[in-house]
Amino acid sequence: MTDKYTQLVSRGLGKDIARKLGLPQPVELRRHKPGQPLIDGPVLVQGTGTGAEDLASTLLSWNLDVRRHAVPKERLGAIILVLDGLTGPEDLEKPVLTAATSLRDLAPNSRVITVSRAASDTTDPAVAAARQGVDGLLRSLAKELRAGATGNGIILGNGAGTTSPSSLGALRFFLSGRSAFVDGQFLTVGSGAGQLPADVEKPLAGKVAVVTGAARGIGAAIARTLHRDGATLVVVDIPAAGDHLAKVANDVRGTALQLDISRADAGQRIIEHAVQRHGRLDIVIHNAGITRDKLLANMDQGRWNSVINVNIAAQLRINDALLASEHFRNSPRIVSVASTSGIAGNRGQTNYAASKGGVMGMVRSTAPLIAVHGGSINAVAPGFIETEMTARIPFATREVARRLNSLQQGGQPGDVAEAIAFLASDAAGGISGDVLRVCGQNLVGA
Repeated sequence: MTDKYTQLVSRGLGKDIARKLGLPQPVELRRHKPGQPLIDGPVLVQGTGTGAEDLASTLLSWNLDVRRHAVPKERLGAIILVLDGLTGPEDLEKPVLTAATSLRDLAPNSRVITVSRAASDTTDPAVAAARQGVDGLLRSLAKELRAGATGNGIILGNGAGTTSPSSLGALRFFLSGRSAFVDGQFLTVGSGAGQLPADVEKPLAGKVAVVTGAARGIGAAIARTLHRDGATLVVVDIPAAGDHLAKVANDVRGTALQLDISRADAGQRIIEHAVQRHGRLDIVIHNAGITRDKLLANMDQGRWNSVINVNIAAQLRINDALLASEHFRNSPRIVSVASTSGIAGNRGQTNYAASKGGVMGMVRSTAPLIAVHGGSINAVAPGFIETEMTARIPFATREVARRLNSLQQGGQPGDVAEAIAFLASDAAGGISGDVLRVCGQNLVGA
């Protein structure tokens, strides 16, 4: 659904009127287009350790315009703040306040990215305090940025460095237009696993991917994005959506599988179809889901069980089949669609929020199981996304929901698809058990 208000106030007279009246001033976001530059403008890398030096050298090899010291009033495309050597909260002052002097020089749709280490990986209280402080710092800064700029962070586990494959993969994702609606979020690189693609425009070349719930909306956008990135697709949906599913399959030059994923044998049927038709199976995207909203006081058994069964129990059964299959062994990737409702809750959605919270718990616990095969599993949690479902929300409620994030607008199905495509790639191989919100950084809630 088109957000006409954002289009109106993004330019010309509409922009002037919004500013004078103190109305929200969302801007049209710089979303990914094949062949576009990674980032517009110089990239300022701040930090004094070897991690910062190594990272700056790598960015130079990407043909980016890299600065190690700010040039006054130079319009910047990004600021990367490398904080991987913190020993206590006092260490934050110099690098953070130095970076602060360049914030006014950020161009529209620019990026601020922190690179730090996991607080959970140390037993030193001072070190843990400093590392956890980066979390609050980055999330607060992201809410101060304007004109489509975003702030996100990369957290390095003990097995990862600033130039580990997935550290660089996460950095490329956050710098690019693929992360346009990701704001105030962190990705944790837990290991040195992963591999950067030889062709950045086709990072999924040679992979076979299954997308459930692919007949329309976010699922169709996921299938099209994975196809654009080089994957061969199997699109799955219920028989009642067969016509729409066939169209998506034709669009992505893949195959369609009409299947109710809540069937006990759904996992085996998915594996058999992928292997028989395409010879392999590398990626599974759990997108299929339903809502049956009702206040808990009015909730009945049918509404509760149907949501739990489709949204989480079916995924668990399919994952059991995948992990037991000899055909899902070559650095396999699983990405599930969760929801911010499962994090912050939502009135009238106790069943849905329970199922989506369950998805996040499943992802964390499955990570070590799939790691045995060199694989990864993660989840993406969308916020307000412009879909047929949100288009049915009453106008006033919809407008409020759109503006209650740092970017002051709703996301697009493609924004969710871009995050999933990254997490499904080998460039994210060192990221597992994580949940990435695609919500523009909600201003309220968890």
